[in-house]
Amino acid sequence: MTLNLGVLASGRGSNLGAILRAEAQGELPARVAVVIGDRPGAGALDVARRQGVPAFCIEPGRDGRVAYEARIVSCLERHGVDLVCLAGFMRVVGPALLGRYPGRILNIHPSLLPAFPGRGAQRQAWEHGVKVTGCTVHFVDEGVDTGPIILQRAVAVGEEDDPEALAARILQEEHAAYPEAIRLLAEGRLTIAGRRVIVAAPGSGGEGGARCGGLY
Repeated sequence: MTLNLGVLASGRGSNLGAILRAEAQGELPARVAVVIGDRPGAGALDVARRQGVPAFCIEPGRDGRVAYEARIVSCLERHGVDLVCLAGFMRVVGPALLGRYPGRILNIHPSLLPAFPGRGAQRQAWEHGVKVTGCTVHFVDEGVDTGPIILQRAVAVGEEDDPEALAARILQEEHAAYPEAIRLLAEGRLTIAGRRVIVAAPGSGGEGGARCGGLY
């Protein structure tokens, strides 16, 4: 089964680029069907258009979050999206999106959650003096970076690091982690069991708990 991905982004689109590269290299049983940005200057929109992927800017208006998300959902549905991937999307997902895509929204965060949720996670980790940080891919729920964790990659914090150098190394791990998590889900290997995400061995599919979002 090839999944149609809808990517929501607010920034430059580096994680989108990593997903598109994995798709082009045949590493994903998935394709990016549409990219939605929430501001005209989002670099992710240019990344998508250069690759021939439909890209739209849907800006929030004065009609409130529910109406705003309804416009996003309408665009995702028009493009047959199965799985929504947040890639630097700087908005909290609300009930309209969560209700339409239950268990089918992923996010990547630049820390080892539950440590340092929210914005500026790399600087938070550096200022706190941790010796190890990293990135996390997780399912999205009603909270801020609180959904069940799919996978994590660790990054050591060196004595010579500043927040910018640390963020750059974390970003390299993000570019590997996000396509990997999408592949695991597309292969039917993820099962949500309470707070835990069980990753099945290749070829076995998930067992126990509830499969993710009714995709399979």
